[in-house]
Amino acid sequence: MVEAAPSPSNGPTRGGPAGEYQSLYRRYRPQRFSEVRGQELATTTLRNAVRDGRMVHAYLFSGPHGTGKTSTARILAKALNCLDPKEGEPCGRCEPCLDIARGASLDVHELDAASNNGVDAMRDLVSRASLATPGKRKVYIIDEVHMLSTAASNALLKTLEEPPDHVVFVLATTDPQKVLPTIRSRTQHFEFHLLEQPVLEGLLADVAADAGLAVPEEGLEAAVRRGHGSARDALSILDQVAASGIVEDDARFLTRLVASIADEDAAASLSAVADAVTAGFDPQRLAVELVETLREQFLASVARRVARPDPEALAADGRPLLPPARCVRALEVVGAAIVDMREALDPRTTLEVAMVRLTNPDVDDSAAALVDRIERLERRLADLEQNGGEARRPAPSRQATVAEPGPPPGEVPGGNPALGAFLSRRQPATPPAPPPAPAVPAPGPAPAPAGAAEPSRDDLVTAWADSILKVLRPRARAIYQVGRWLAVENGTAVFALPNAAHVQHAGALSADVTAAINGHFGSRLRLELVADADTGRPRPGAAPSVPEAPSVAEEEPPDHETPSAVGDLDAVAGPHDSASWAESRLREVFPGAEEVNR
Repeated sequence: MVEAAPSPSNGPTRGGPAGEYQSLYRRYRPQRFSEVRGQELATTTLRNAVRDGRMVHAYLFSGPHGTGKTSTARILAKALNCLDPKEGEPCGRCEPCLDIARGASLDVHELDAASNNGVDAMRDLVSRASLATPGKRKVYIIDEVHMLSTAASNALLKTLEEPPDHVVFVLATTDPQKVLPTIRSRTQHFEFHLLEQPVLEGLLADVAADAGLAVPEEGLEAAVRRGHGSARDALSILDQVAASGIVEDDARFLTRLVASIADEDAAASLSAVADAVTAGFDPQRLAVELVETLREQFLASVARRVARPDPEALAADGRPLLPPARCVRALEVVGAAIVDMREALDPRTTLEVAMVRLTNPDVDDSAAALVDRIERLERRLADLEQNGGEARRPAPSRQATVAEPGPPPGEVPGGNPALGAFLSRRQPATPPAPPPAPAVPAPGPAPAPAGAAEPSRDDLVTAWADSILKVLRPRARAIYQVGRWLAVENGTAVFALPNAAHVQHAGALSADVTAAINGHFGSRLRLELVADADTGRPRPGAAPSVPEAPSVAEEEPPDHETPSAVGDLDAVAGPHDSASWAESRLREVFPGAEEVNR
């Protein structure tokens, strides 16, 4: 909270009796065309028309509330009935001007169409339009004309088309699209706009100085920010600040909300909303203020020239600058939440859901959230490329316990067994291998403990897809996952690949594979690579023979006979057993496929 010194006096009481207090927006209502701020096109045109005697019989003033539509209509009525106008401006001192300013003139008739929208009220007004008036012109001001019923609008239409010479209609509305097109076509239309921030700041500063209000700069800024371009709203807030001497400090909550979006901290965002509501802030107002803050962030990152305040000031206030994509998504989500709050039973819940969607994209399945998650992945990949590192999956830990034996190799608890687990069930059980040595991050043969048992071919098949293949580097895994194990004899593991080209590429990475196998089993195996396309298998234990790379036509592996039924797998002849043969065929049909435990 910021304390504001109370005003020593109420200042001048323009437009009211002496000693009677009036709110600022009534005391400082414009009384001349030159006092209307931010609507130069409308005021200049009307002043020149009065000066030159070129008035039309009907005007339509449209625009947001608090922009000066009704005040301009009253000034026009004074200018038309003033006894001593100067260049189209009313003097403000003659009897007609004073009567109109007090609302006691018989020449000006105001009708609120929001509460008098029936056809009877309009017929009564039309019936009196042709009567004489004590002044020069009779002016009818119909506010919120779009609220008139269809019958009332039709009753007004005929009079607008052929009005008496001494009658001028001024229709005011905040929604001109709802006014009948036939009425709009018979009027001269002026659009009133929201006041720009510099114009509104100058207006409040002049009012505070003229009224003698000792309002701090924070109070003026709060009134301008919450006025949202409406002069009446800004003056009402300034009146409240001057009377209470307190400026509500909601910037701390907005800073926390923006920081939670930047950090993707859902708990912090919910805490900020809870603290703001506890402090008495309306959730819908808090959401509107958050949209304004996010807009400042967006302009600061995209259009620095139009940003108010500038990016340096935002950073000095401790508000983190969000990237443009994050700002756009936050503006869309919070803006949609503001619309939903109008019909929500609990607006606070709507705001909290929006903040969770912004701070935790994983719970949001919208297209914008998916784009945000993709952008985060792209940034992560870019960071890895810049650092020259490669994301590796850590090797699974293997801890053996005597009291609680784990599941069979290759089988995930609660899921379907992998192919290695299926093979281990069909083959006789082998003694368990001793615990392996700790995994060595760098490739190369791992030292094996003395007396380590040599794994069998079935042990290799069981552990290959479930454990060993997963710890290989991506390039080695892509090349070796299409092969199969043939045998383990005399300390040599024979591994078959589809053709000689695969053998040639795999030979350069054989050291990594050997290190992974020995690190897993704690053994000292050697690796021998052969091609399935060869007619004869090389002698186990011999040095691997790498033939010349064949032509493209020779790289196709020979076709195998497919058994007629699943039960015939065990009857296939050759160096394959049924399960390994099926695995080999699947890898040939789907190159690059990887076995997964489900």
